[in-house]
Amino acid sequence: MKEEDIAGFLRSHPQFFDHYPELLETIRVAHPYGGRAIPLAERQMVSLRERVRALEAKLAELIQIGEDNDAISERVHRLTVALLAARDFHTLAQALYFHLREDFAVPHVVLRIWGRTLPGDSIEADAVTDVQRQAAETMGGPQCGPAAGSPFLDWFGETAPHLRSLALVPVGGTTLFGLLALGSEDAERFYPEMGTLYLRRIGELCAVGVSARS
Repeated sequence: MKEEDIAGFLRSHPQFFDHYPELLETIRVAHPYGGRAIPLAERQMVSLRERVRALEAKLAELIQIGEDNDAISERVHRLTVALLAARDFHTLAQALYFHLREDFAVPHVVLRIWGRTLPGDSIEADAVTDVQRQAAETMGGPQCGPAAGSPFLDWFGETAPHLRSLALVPVGGTTLFGLLALGSEDAERFYPEMGTLYLRRIGELCAVGVSARS
């Protein structure tokens, strides 16, 4: 009889050890860590404890993820309130920069808007090249990754050589009219596989705020 046959029999007859309970104590197997022989029942308890520890670790991970998401949602809420309270475009832009820097710890933020009428002294209306505009219009959503080679890197001026990762957030609905660029010296801050749900929401908030004040 093969081992697979024995395993299949025990799976098909879970009452087997009810009929032969003494086997749980007389059959001895190797301890998974100590190397000594222990009863089958004790080995089962070891397995159950390991499973419980794994489930507890998974639960702790899920709780931490939930707490992190709650914290991010609270920050997005504060940003939303600040943008709604902005009386003009300048106030809107300053509120955006402040909350991204202070609440989200993003050290470098650039917003560029085209196709909208902004106050004449707005740096957000600085020229955007055709290459940059085309790159933004083909994104389809927020993108994160290395800063090297990005066509938007020069927006950050003299800090550009120090940036290692970027998050690029399109601003606008079906017709794009801007881009929010977030930069970091940390190469792992914005990475390609990271979630972009909250970045997308921030981009939507920017779009509504700019449209209402331009």
